[in-house]
Amino acid sequence: MRNKIKYILLPFSIVLLCTSCKNINKKSKTTPPNIVIILADDLGYGDPQIYNSDSKIPTPNINTLAQTGIRFTDAHTPSSVCTPTRYGLLTGQYAWRTELKKSVLWMWDKPLIAKNKLTLPKLLKIKNYTTACIGKWHLGWRWPSNTSNGYMNDTISIGDYELKGRNDLWKHIDFSKPLGGGPLEAGFDYYFGDDVPNFAPYTFFENNTLTSIPNQLKPKDMYGGIGPMSEGWSLENVMSEITKRAVNYIKEQSQTKQPFFLYFALTAPHTPIAPASNFRGKTEIGPYGDFVHEVDWSVGQVVDALKASGQFNNTLLIFTSDNGSPQRDGTNMGGPIASIKKYGHDPSKPWKGMKADIWEGGHRVPFIASWPKKIKANTISNQVICLTDIIASVASILDIPHDAEKTMEDSYDISPLLLGTDKAVRSDIVHHSINGTFAIRKGDWKLILGKDSGGFSRSLKTEGIPVATNGQLYNLTNDPSETTNLYDQHPNIVNKLTDLLNHYKEKGNSNRN
Repeated sequence: MRNKIKYILLPFSIVLLCTSCKNINKKSKTTPPNIVIILADDLGYGDPQIYNSDSKIPTPNINTLAQTGIRFTDAHTPSSVCTPTRYGLLTGQYAWRTELKKSVLWMWDKPLIAKNKLTLPKLLKIKNYTTACIGKWHLGWRWPSNTSNGYMNDTISIGDYELKGRNDLWKHIDFSKPLGGGPLEAGFDYYFGDDVPNFAPYTFFENNTLTSIPNQLKPKDMYGGIGPMSEGWSLENVMSEITKRAVNYIKEQSQTKQPFFLYFALTAPHTPIAPASNFRGKTEIGPYGDFVHEVDWSVGQVVDALKASGQFNNTLLIFTSDNGSPQRDGTNMGGPIASIKKYGHDPSKPWKGMKADIWEGGHRVPFIASWPKKIKANTISNQVICLTDIIASVASILDIPHDAEKTMEDSYDISPLLLGTDKAVRSDIVHHSINGTFAIRKGDWKLILGKDSGGFSRSLKTEGIPVATNGQLYNLTNDPSETTNLYDQHPNIVNKLTDLLNHYKEKGNSNRN
């Protein structure tokens, strides 16, 4: 009866996914794996040494992790910026199908994930997983009003960077009240993190409350948006604290019989580029290199915790990034875009572009999956995958019935690739930039429906990047660096890819033709 009541309390759409409570409670012949997803923040394809032999950043733990499992060379984020990628990872749906048509959520925005939307942690509840989100959330909260029983931001449009008075919205919030929305509403049992490291409030969150009520304003010379801060807040301590919490969670779960899911969303190497004191000077390329090196340390801490607790062999551990790198050198915890290249290090190598762009450097990312019990060690796959594919793959691995067309609309089951098959799963994929520029890739061909990068690279005069006259069409097999625009030479391919993209937009999903 206890298990039956538990599932009835879940959203009705999830209950429909189950064929019966009997099937839910039926013991599997094999022990289900723990699932850990480590999502780096703004880590470029060319940052880890295992992906770029010319990288100037030591990444021994990431290198070793790749050698214990499979490394994908053609993995993509559903967007070239943060919020929409996190949404896509947890729901299996492109965020441009929601009201967030471009950009990201900003300070004090409400949740992007609808209450009744199926998410990865909700899906895993069906198999009795315990679930935790630790680190960066950046998918919105409902902030309690200090003048009513409601939420201050219920009527505010999301993603409006130009919203007048945004920096003063915190004055209408009662930080002592429980927050609405957030990871718990999205299906997680537990949350600890700082939401977004460069957004107020500057304090840690635990579940739906703040661990310390902000009691002062962030100093003007401290990196980040204007707003309240808790006394003693340190940007340099965020990564070490969330890593400690992740390690402790793994240790605690080793004492239970339930499988667990840990979504460990790092805050690095995103700005503020704030490596802890013991990582400063560890590389030869300044704060950015040191911060990436700290990312590698964090990965090592998680792996060590899994091994020490005897859980590593039966844990599906995925390491990836939410988009490409903006290539800042870390000057004053930021720096100009592309400034890290002065050290001879290219976080996007060998791809063109960077974070926010529609070019490959914006959305092609490292993706490593380790599961010693099932995944063959030291494997490389050149097949196309997307972070939206994680949820359908987990459902397949755990044999969870679902309606993929209606619940994880843009997610493909890539579990055959993880488990040793090298037959293509995806025939195409949709890309999206910070300003809403679309691209679609099918086979060798990539069509961009825009004249430039659609992102940060448009402001770089030193790149010598030609501006397209109409759209852009590249043959990525012959021209992986996207240097030769064939848009005018192949109108039939342009028309076919445009029609396919429009079909996916109108149909509401891209995983069923």
